[in-house]
Amino acid sequence: MSTEKADDAVKISKGDIIRLEYDAWVVETGALFDTTSAEKAKEGNMFNENVTYTPIPMLVGGGRTFAGLEEALEGAEVGMEKEVVIPPEKAAGLRDPKLVELHPVREFLKQDIEPRVGMEVSMKNRMGTIIAVTTGRVRVDFNRPLAGKSLKYKFKVLSRIESPEDKVKAILEMDYGTSEGFKPTIEDGKVAVILPDVCKYDQKWLLAKYRVVTDLRDAMKAETIQFIEEFVKKEEEKKETPASEESEKETKEAPKEGGSE
Repeated sequence: MSTEKADDAVKISKGDIIRLEYDAWVVETGALFDTTSAEKAKEGNMFNENVTYTPIPMLVGGGRTFAGLEEALEGAEVGMEKEVVIPPEKAAGLRDPKLVELHPVREFLKQDIEPRVGMEVSMKNRMGTIIAVTTGRVRVDFNRPLAGKSLKYKFKVLSRIESPEDKVKAILEMDYGTSEGFKPTIEDGKVAVILPDVCKYDQKWLLAKYRVVTDLRDAMKAETIQFIEEFVKKEEEKKETPASEESEKETKEAPKEGGSE
């Protein structure tokens, strides 16, 4: 049974696991850049059919979102809508002019890339955005996309997740994207999770499980964490011989009467 507490009197503290809905805009332009609502995404011309728009689980104080939003979540009341404007230094940070670089076009052509303004590129393990293309030169901005911008969030904490099992499932959803098929048990500081078959070959799980371990230790104070792979032998079904075949078999095997001596 799910025990996500939705009581308006409940205030959120650091370390709580919550379920959150929100919309977020760039203050300077008024452009929506993130939301948990499909309807809002369509209104803001940023709808992506590959994205699932739904309230998200979050570990408050886990460092997975902007510092300004983390601060606003602490002390927020469950069920109450809240709005906060976050300055750049508590959002994506200030812009650093040194992170805007010029690169020769040939660097891109060698990788079969035709540089265009707005294109995201990876160079020497750094992600950047092309902001200008001139004769023989490409200007790439390696600042974070929202660097230097103030952000406005309108959010509501829908519930605080209470039961240990639901907390584990929320962390799996947060870090891996789903908790479907996982079977957690919690006892005496030990968290054991039986994994679904997909985890045996999913590269995404191999990367996500280390984040899961970190969050389980922070949120559950777990001393021991076990991920269990099960390999269950399937018993072969005994094939039943149809009655007609059995009758035919008995007829063929019956001794013939009146045979020669």
